Amino acid sequence: MEDNNVYTGGGIVPPASDNKADSTGSHPYIPKHEKAPEPQTNAAPPPSRPRRPVYDAFMYEPIGFDEYDRMSAAEIKADEERKEKQLRTARERTILALFFLMVLLALAVCAVGITVDLVRSKQHLKAIGSPNVVLYQNSKPEGANDLENFIDENGRYTTEGAAAAVKESIVEIYTYNDPFRTSLKGTGSGVVLSDDGYIVTNAHVLLADGYHDIHTADEKVYNAKVIGRDAKTDIAVIKVNNADLKPAVLGDSDEVMVGEQVLAVGNPAGLSNTVTDGIVSATGRKIKSDSTGFEMNCIQTNADISPGNSGGALVNMYGQVIGITSSKYVSSEYEGLGFAISINDAKPIIEELISNGFVGGRFRIGITLIDMSRSSKTESIEEKLGFKLPEDFTGIYIDSIDESCDIANTALKAGDFITAINGKSIKTYDELYDTISASYGPGDKVPATCAHIDKDGNIDYYNIEFELMPDTSGNF
Repeated sequence: MEDNNVYTGGGIVPPASDNKADSTGSHPYIPKHEKAPEPQTNAAPPPSRPRRPVYDAFMYEPIGFDEYDRMSAAEIKADEERKEKQLRTARERTILALFFLMVLLALAVCAVGITVDLVRSKQHLKAIGSPNVVLYQNSKPEGANDLENFIDENGRYTTEGAAAAVKESIVEIYTYNDPFRTSLKGTGSGVVLSDDGYIVTNAHVLLADGYHDIHTADEKVYNAKVIGRDAKTDIAVIKVNNADLKPAVLGDSDEVMVGEQVLAVGNPAGLSNTVTDGIVSATGRKIKSDSTGFEMNCIQTNADISPGNSGGALVNMYGQVIGITSSKYVSSEYEGLGFAISINDAKPIIEELISNGFVGGRFRIGITLIDMSRSSKTESIEEKLGFKLPEDFTGIYIDSIDESCDIANTALKAGDFITAINGKSIKTYDELYDTISASYGPGDKVPATCAHIDKDGNIDYYNIEFELMPDTSGNF
């Protein structure tokens, strides 16, 4: 039987025009003994589930909706999120690709721009040619470097004046150990003493059996002969012949004042006529030579004194030489401490070297020694012996003995000690030298007490007497 109802897959639903309540308030498709449900305005929404398809009479078979019947709400949500993520990823990749494309385009544009600028700049430079730069240079006023402009009415020079006044009196000394000058041993400085070619320098600058040349400020070279040298004071004199030299003016070192300005002039590191300035830091310093331990009267200065300055001049602002600089008297442990042998102490030694070729009254014992002036020296003695010295023992350790001297004929042997001279105890070089020089001279016989110590610490004392040998070599 044909009817106009629509199949909903579960019941009969009346047509829309007939879906109304009757005048009695009852629903036409609800039994009369049941009331129609009241409309619920605040009822909770139905659970999330795919809406079942509704189709008209012409759709005789549902196609493609059975999948939704089987999917839960969570599966549907996950499927939607997956599709959204895929869409977002595709969008991000597109944006990133566009960004890199823009960067590449920008780099390409920059490269083209730089190339064009370079080409145009070269063309522009060719067009304008070299720039026309003007450098301004002026000379000093005429006569500005004349020596008389650097000296006042009292004869005091400026720094420039004092350096210029003494410059030609300072020479550079080259020392060789062969006559062909093929093997340079060292360099130093010297101060011209006279116009006939005498020059003072330091003894350690020269070789006793070496060969020496001098180079003057005007770059002339002369052969020099050693006249005399004294290692104790570190003073030596050489001479050149047929040389046109300008002698320096010697000052009076007793007049030197602490704080007055001075210059050190020499040839450090082979740098000819180097001038350093400073002040007199102290006068009358009793300084020992690094090599001999001999004490000299020195002027202390903060002007730089380097090894090449040895034999050079310490000059006051009147252009006078007041000291002979020596690196042997420079402190190696502290900066700003330089020393120059005062010219008043150097002068009699210079005169005696010129007259005799040596300093009279010098003697030598004929030994090399290690004293006990410092704990480090005592430790070096114990290292040589191979055992500790007895407590409170003092003396001078004999390292070697010169067979050409009289002391070699005594019972003293290398490795023993001299503990006293004529009954006076000694333990330092100064005590030995002062005790002997106070009472004895070359050719005199000197009594001494000596000691031999064995490895068990037993001390065997014995007495000797030796003759002092005259020293004319200047090496002792």
